[in-house]
Amino acid sequence: MSNMTVFRIIFLVVFLGWLVIWIMLPTKLYRITWTPKLESKLNSTYFSGQGTNLLLLSFPMMFIAVFGCIYLHVQKQQRSSYSKSSVVTSNRLSFLRRPALVMAPLGIVTAMELAFGAMFISLLIWSLGNYLYVSFGHLHMHKQVEKVWQAKFRSVSLRLGYVGNICWAFLFFPVTRGSSILPLVGLTSESSIKYHIWLGHLSMILFAAHTVGFVIYWAMTNQMAEMLEWSKTWVSNVAGEIAAVLALAMWVTSSHRIRRKMFEVFFYTHHLYILFIVFYVLHVGAAYFCMVLPGIFLFVVDRYLRFLQSQRRARLDSARLLPCGSVELNFSKSPGLYYNPTSILFLNVPSISKLQWHPFTITSSCNMELDKLSVVVKRLGNWSQKLCQEISSSMDRLEVSVEGPYGPTSSHFLRHELLVLVSGGSGITPFISIIREIMFESTKPNNKLPRVLLVCVFKNSADLSMLDLLLPVNDTPANIYQAVQLQIEAYITREEEQPTAANQKLLQTIWFKPNQLDSPISAGLGQNNWLWLGAIIASSFIMFLLVLAIVTRYYIYPIDHNTGEIYHFSYFVIWDMFLVCACIFLASSAVFLVRKKENAIEGKQIQNLEVPTPAASPAGSWLRNSDRELESLPHQSLAQATRLHFCARPDLKRILLDCKASDVGVLACGPRKMRHEVAKICSSGFADNLHFESISFNW
Repeated sequence: MSNMTVFRIIFLVVFLGWLVIWIMLPTKLYRITWTPKLESKLNSTYFSGQGTNLLLLSFPMMFIAVFGCIYLHVQKQQRSSYSKSSVVTSNRLSFLRRPALVMAPLGIVTAMELAFGAMFISLLIWSLGNYLYVSFGHLHMHKQVEKVWQAKFRSVSLRLGYVGNICWAFLFFPVTRGSSILPLVGLTSESSIKYHIWLGHLSMILFAAHTVGFVIYWAMTNQMAEMLEWSKTWVSNVAGEIAAVLALAMWVTSSHRIRRKMFEVFFYTHHLYILFIVFYVLHVGAAYFCMVLPGIFLFVVDRYLRFLQSQRRARLDSARLLPCGSVELNFSKSPGLYYNPTSILFLNVPSISKLQWHPFTITSSCNMELDKLSVVVKRLGNWSQKLCQEISSSMDRLEVSVEGPYGPTSSHFLRHELLVLVSGGSGITPFISIIREIMFESTKPNNKLPRVLLVCVFKNSADLSMLDLLLPVNDTPANIYQAVQLQIEAYITREEEQPTAANQKLLQTIWFKPNQLDSPISAGLGQNNWLWLGAIIASSFIMFLLVLAIVTRYYIYPIDHNTGEIYHFSYFVIWDMFLVCACIFLASSAVFLVRKKENAIEGKQIQNLEVPTPAASPAGSWLRNSDRELESLPHQSLAQATRLHFCARPDLKRILLDCKASDVGVLACGPRKMRHEVAKICSSGFADNLHFESISFNW
C-alpha cells in the first residue's frame, strides 16, 4: 500500500467520522447519553462550553486541511498528471461525472452531484426530524399560560435555525480559492461556486423561516419586547435580527438578474458578509460558532493571504489590442510560478476601481512562457471598457494588482484520446491555454497526446483575431505546431462572407515602461506552496487553541467559574472572533514576509525586461506600433487546419456524435444556452464515449 493510499484512507475515515457526528448530533442518544459524558471530559476550565464542539466538529476538518497540504505537495512531486493508471481510474468513474440533470434553476448537474445533493438534503431532513422528536418529547414551556401548540411552534422555529447551521458548516469551503480541501476531491474554487450558491439559498430559506417564526411566536404570546433584548446570559435577539437583515440584503442582490445587469450592486452588497458573520456569531454563541468554525477559519486564512498578495503591484509589460475589441495583458512572472491550463487570475486596476476584482482566464502556458503570464479581457461591461480606454490612451504605465492564479492541480484533459473544445465568443480563452499546453507537451519524446477539435462561434469576422492568441508571442520553433493534431471549425454568425483585406483592422501592441515599484507575479501560498499553506493553517489554529485556553482559564474562569451567568455571553464570542483573526494575521504575516524575501531574490534575477529601448521607440514614448494586417487566420500553420463557416451555427449534435474515438473529452465554455445544449447531447445516451466538462462561473 502506497503512502498516497494511506493518506486517502485517513482522509476518508476522518471525514466520515465528522459526518457521523453531524448525523448523531440531533438524536436523542447524543443529547441524553453522549452529551453529559463528553461535556464532563471536554468542557474543561480551559475551553468552557466549547471543548466538545472544538474536538468533534472543528478539529477533523482542520486536520484534513493541514494534512491535505502535505498530500498535495507529495502528489505534485510524484504525479504524472495523465498516467495510464489515472486514465483507468478516471474512466471507471466517468459515469458519475456525466450530466444527469440540465435545467435552468440548477444548471448542469452531474450524477455525482445529484447523489451528494440528495444525501445532503436527507441529512437536513433527518436533522430537523430528530431535533423536533427530541424537543417535543421534552417540551419547554416558557410561560405558564403558554399553550402546547405555541411551544411546539417556537421549537420548530428554533430547530430550523439549528438545521441552517449545517449549511453554514459547508458554506465557505467552495469559495476558499486557495483551499487544500477542494483539490482532494478534484474540485476547483471556480467550479464550486454553484455549491456555495445552493448552500446560500438553502441556509437563507432556513434562517428566514427561523426569524419569521420567532417574530410570529413573540406576537402570538405578547412578547414583542423580546425583539429588543440583548441577553447577558444567553443569545442576543438583536444580533440575530441585524444578521437577518444583512443576510436578506445579500440574498436579494445575489439573484441572477442583478448579478448580470447590476454587478456592482451585487459585488458591494455581498461584502456585508463580514458584518453578517460578526452578528451571526454574536447571536448563536461560542459553542455553535465552533460547529461552523473550520469553513470560516480557512476562508479567513485564504482571504488574508489574498489581501497580502494584492498589496504588490504586478509588472505589466505589454498589451495587445485586438480588432475585436479585446485586449491581451502580458505580465512578467517569476519562473517558479506554476499553474495549469484553465487557471484564472483576479485583476484590480485602482485607477478604475480600488475595490472591484474581476476574474479572467489565463491564456499563456507556464511551460512555454517561463517569465510571462497573459490574460484576455473582453470589452463588455463598464469596467472592461474603461480598462481598454486607459490602455489606448498612450499611457506609459498602468497600475495593476493581482490575486492568484487559481485553477486545477493537474492537466487532466491530456488523458483523453480526442478533445472537442466548444466555445462561444470570449469562451475560447481557456482553450487557448489548453492548446498551448498541448503544443509544449508535443515537444517531449514518446508523449501520446489527444487530437484536438476546436469548434468556436463568433459574431463577427473581427473576432477571428482571438485565434491569433493560440500562438505565443515569444519565438517558438515552427515545427512545434506541426506535431499538434489540431482542427479548427470557426463559425461567424452575423456575416455572410469574409471581408476584404482593405477592410480588415489592425492589431496594436503597446509596451509599458518598467517601474521599480512593480514586481513579477510570484507564487502565492497554495498550489505552488502547499507546505507553507499547511504551516500557516496548523500554526494559526494551534496558536488559537493555546491562547483561547489561556484566556479562558486565567481570565474568564476566575470571573465566571463555568456558570455562564456572570461573564457576558457575547464577550465569549468576541474573544473567539478576535483570537481567530489575530492568530491568522500573525501566522500568515510571518510566513508571507519569509516568502516575500525569497520572491525578491527571484525578482532581481529577471529585472532585465525584454522591452523596446527608447531608441527603438518613437521619441519620448514607450508606445510601439506593431500594426500589421490581420489575415483571416494569424499564421499559415493554423490556416491549413481551419475551416470558416459564414452566416452559420454549428450542428453540435452531429459534430459530437460523429466523434468515433473511444475516449472523447468535451469541454464547453461560453453562453449558458450553448453549454446546456452540449451537456444534453453528452448525457443523451447516444454516445457513451463523450465525457463532458463545463468551464464557467455561471452554471
